[in-house]
Amino acid sequence: MLDIIYGQATDAGRRSENEDAMGVYAPRSRGEIQARGWIFAVADGVGGLSAGEVASATAVQVLVDGFARAEEQTSLASLLPRLIQYANSAVRDEGLSPEWRSKGIATTVVACALRGDQAYIAHVGDSRCYLIRDGHADSLTKDHTWVDEQVRQGLISEDEALTSESRHILTRTLGPERFVTADSTTVTIHPNDVLVLCSDGLYASLGAPKMAHLAARNSKNPQSIANNLVHEAITIDGSDNATALVICVRSVESMAMYRGRTYVRRRV
Repeated sequence: MLDIIYGQATDAGRRSENEDAMGVYAPRSRGEIQARGWIFAVADGVGGLSAGEVASATAVQVLVDGFARAEEQTSLASLLPRLIQYANSAVRDEGLSPEWRSKGIATTVVACALRGDQAYIAHVGDSRCYLIRDGHADSLTKDHTWVDEQVRQGLISEDEALTSESRHILTRTLGPERFVTADSTTVTIHPNDVLVLCSDGLYASLGAPKMAHLAARNSKNPQSIANNLVHEAITIDGSDNATALVICVRSVESMAMYRGRTYVRRRV
């Protein structure tokens, strides 16, 4: 059976408000672990002060609530982009309300759903999901920023992107447009894998090697990993909010597909 434990931490840093948000849906039974699974989400609000906080909290709430209401055995690869579109509509509606209309609120989001031996990741913006395995941390998401678009088109180098004054300009967020396209990917997870969902205030301070090192120090305690990641990020920089949602995989259940439905692959 899929067996995971998780921890979460966040810190406002030197900012007066914390515009990051995170949320989890935990299945309530063995049957629900197999039929529905888990979802984790992190969002980083933009727009200034409480407007960004409203956007990120709205996005996470819509994702978690929508996942909880979805039909069991639903394809998670198709569900996550759909839930992100629902979250986009909800954030957009908040932005059109009289209270927030002048703020232009928006948010990034990254979501990870787990079932069987698969992790389904979908995101918009520059919040990331890392897979830490065998001492290495690799990002499973590609940022929706101006500099990353330039790198992908071969117009600037990765080194130039790291120092560009435009590196924080987002090209895709939830809220501003009626429709948004989420990028998504699926990976097979293994026992002892660690997944980290985080905002840019965390990974921009630490970098992947430091994240992998901190995870290795407390590989069986996701709450300690989350606390250490956030503490280190704030200590190194602290100019932005920092959030980490850490998932430690203890065991997985091999799954197969038949006529569009997943089922447990039994060993013979």
